[in-house]
Amino acid sequence: MLRARSAGLDAGLRLDTWDSTAAVRFDQQLWNELCSLRFVEAAQGALLLGPVGVGKTHLATALGHIAVRRRHGVHMTRADKLFKRLKAARLDNTLDAEMRRLAHVQVLIIDDLCLQALDATETADFYELVVEKQHKTTIVITSNREPNEWLSMMADPLLAQSAVDRLTSTAHELIIEGESYRQRQRPGRHNP
Repeated sequence: MLRARSAGLDAGLRLDTWDSTAAVRFDQQLWNELCSLRFVEAAQGALLLGPVGVGKTHLATALGHIAVRRRHGVHMTRADKLFKRLKAARLDNTLDAEMRRLAHVQVLIIDDLCLQALDATETADFYELVVEKQHKTTIVITSNREPNEWLSMMADPLLAQSAVDRLTSTAHELIIEGESYRQRQRPGRHNP
């Protein structure tokens, strides 16, 4: 529990708390494969993609909990917080140390990538992270947008294209479709 908390994982978002009756669809065989964590052992990535509210964050966090239980180093953060932290690290001259830490964590989970546009610094930081982690450690990303849409959300087209190409070449894509998971949990809503 302590390791999960220090990794930034929400204790309530585990595999056993997933509502399997939710009106969402995804490739169950691919999900089972991701839960095996063989992709972590192979230093590959995972992209959990789909519209708002379908449970991407829940599933990514559940993968983080599985990884923590198997003694992998895990760090989960929202994309906007990650980029703010890296900007702050520039100001106090700790950017190199912070990038090394992120590059070496075995499973880095970035939630809500490209929910908003990335400026030039954020785009460069994303590129650096992808390059440093490629073929060495794992990145798990959740996003409402598909990778080809990320290109228009990043300030430097060349860095964006290079980062996205590197990331997608070794990442498993789990597409999640359906109704908003959160809307089904609204107070007073009766689900069939």
